[in-house]
Amino acid sequence: MNNNLQMVYTYHNETKHAPSRYARSLGYMDWATQPDPYRSYIGAPQIKLPLSFEHNTIAYKDIFDVDKIDTAPLCIESISQFFQFSLGLAAVKSYQGQSWALRCNASSGNLQPSESYILSNDIEGIENGLYHYGVKDHHLEQIATAQEKLEIPKDSFVVGLTSIVWREAWKYGERSWRYTQLDCGHVYKALEISAKILGWDIQMISTNDKEISSLIGLDDIKRYVPEERERADMLLLVSKSSEAKDVDVQSLRKSLQDEYFGVANVLSSSRYNWEILEKIEDAVATTHSKFELVKSEDNSLRECEYESKEIVLKRRSAQVMNKDDANISKIEFEKILASVSSKENIPVNLVLFVHDVENLPSGLYILLGDKTSKDDLQSSMKDIFLWEKVQSEVDDLYLLQGGDFKHISKVISCDQDIAAHGAFSLGMLVEFDKQLQTHGAHRYKELYWNCGAIGQQLYLEATSLDLSATGIGCFLDDILHDVVGLENSLYQSLYHFTIGRGLFDSRLTNEIPYTDRD
Repeated sequence: MNNNLQMVYTYHNETKHAPSRYARSLGYMDWATQPDPYRSYIGAPQIKLPLSFEHNTIAYKDIFDVDKIDTAPLCIESISQFFQFSLGLAAVKSYQGQSWALRCNASSGNLQPSESYILSNDIEGIENGLYHYGVKDHHLEQIATAQEKLEIPKDSFVVGLTSIVWREAWKYGERSWRYTQLDCGHVYKALEISAKILGWDIQMISTNDKEISSLIGLDDIKRYVPEERERADMLLLVSKSSEAKDVDVQSLRKSLQDEYFGVANVLSSSRYNWEILEKIEDAVATTHSKFELVKSEDNSLRECEYESKEIVLKRRSAQVMNKDDANISKIEFEKILASVSSKENIPVNLVLFVHDVENLPSGLYILLGDKTSKDDLQSSMKDIFLWEKVQSEVDDLYLLQGGDFKHISKVISCDQDIAAHGAFSLGMLVEFDKQLQTHGAHRYKELYWNCGAIGQQLYLEATSLDLSATGIGCFLDDILHDVVGLENSLYQSLYHFTIGRGLFDSRLTNEIPYTDRD
C-alpha cells in the first residue's frame, strides 16, 4: 500500500466518532476566529449579475425529462440564474437582532467551505476569461482575462469547484475534511439541477488537482493566507448538449493572462492548525480516476407541480422532526428512494431504518446502489438477515430485519432525536477497500462527493413532497457497521440522513435575500 493510500486509511480511522471518543476538535466555539463565509478577491473587477427571482421556471418534475425542456441561450441572464438557483442565497433568517443567510446548496453547519469559478467563452454580456462567483452580492469577480479565444467546446463553459477546509475545521476539527467533501458533492448536485432547469448538461472533466490549481490560480500563494489555503476539487463542463466533449486544461491556462487579478480576503483573525487535515489534503491530491457522480434521472413516480425554482429556494435542513406526525405514505417513500436510485451501478448503498411508513413494516432495509454487490454484501453482513425482496416501485430494495430501530438509529446519530423522530433515516454505505485499492487515494474524495450529491437530491425530493430532510454528519461509524455485521473495511458508512415532517421555529423571520446588495 502506497503512502497516500495509507494516509487515507489513517485519517478515516482516526476521525471516526465512537461512544467513548469523538473525533478531535477544540470542543468549544471560538467566536473570535469564526471564518468569513464569503470569499472575495480584493482589487478584482466586478460584474453585477441580474437577479432571477421573477423568472418563470419549468415544473420540478419535468426538468429530468429532456424532451420537456427548452435550452436557454448562453448569456449573462442565464448564467446569473444558473448560479443563483444553485449556490446563491435562498433566504435570510433573523431572530432578536441577529441574521444569517441560507443558501440553495446544503452545507454542514451552514459553514459553506465551497467556492466556485467560471471560465467564460462567447457568453453574451460576459468577457472571455476566468471569474469567481461572489455569493454574498451575487456578482462575478474577474480573476483573469483571456489573451486569446479559449479552447472550450462550442455552446459550453467551464466551472471550477474548490474548498476551504478551515471554514469547517473552525467548528468540527479533524473530522471537518469529511464534511468539506460532502459539501462539494452537495454543490455539484445543486449545479446539476440548476443546469437542468435551463436545459443544459453537466459533466466532469478528466484532470488532476495540480492542473485545477494552476488554472484557477490557487498555486499563486502570495494571493492567499497560507493557513486558509483553498484546495482544488473538480472541473465541470456545462453545455447546451449532452454530447461528450474533451477539454485541454493546460491549454486553457495558457490562454489566460500570466498574473491574475485580486488578492483573497482574510477569513479569520487567527487559526488553529490541525496537522492531519493538511496530510489528508496532500494525500488525495493525486491524478483523478475515471469517475462519474450519480446523475439525477427521470422517473414515472414524480408528480410535483411546483416550479423548480420553488423547490430549490424552499430547501431547508430541519432541526427538529415532529415525532407525533411522522407517518408518510409508501408511495412518498418510494418517490424519495427512486430519486437516488440510478440505472447505472454506483458504489453507494443505503441502509434504511424505517420507522413510520404506511403499509411498510418497521425495520432495517437496504437499497442497493450497485446491483452486482448483493452477494458480497450478503456474505459480509449478519447471517440472520432475511434479504427479502420488497414489493415496491423501486428495484433492489430488501428487508433485512423487522422491528423497532428508533433507539439504535438515535444512538448511531450521536444521540440526536432527529434520527428517530422522522419517517425513516439512513446511512450511506460505500464500497471502500475495492474502490480505494483499484483507483487510488483520490477516490476517497470522490466517494464523499457521491454521498453529498445523493444528499442534495434527497433534500430536493423531500421538499417537493412537502416533507423535511436533514443531513447528519455526526454519527458513530462503527456502531452502524456493528448493526449490520460488518467487521472489516470492505464497506464503510460516510453520510447519514433523516426524512420526516420538520418543526420550524415560528419566531424566526424569513426575508428575501439580496435586497440590500447595492
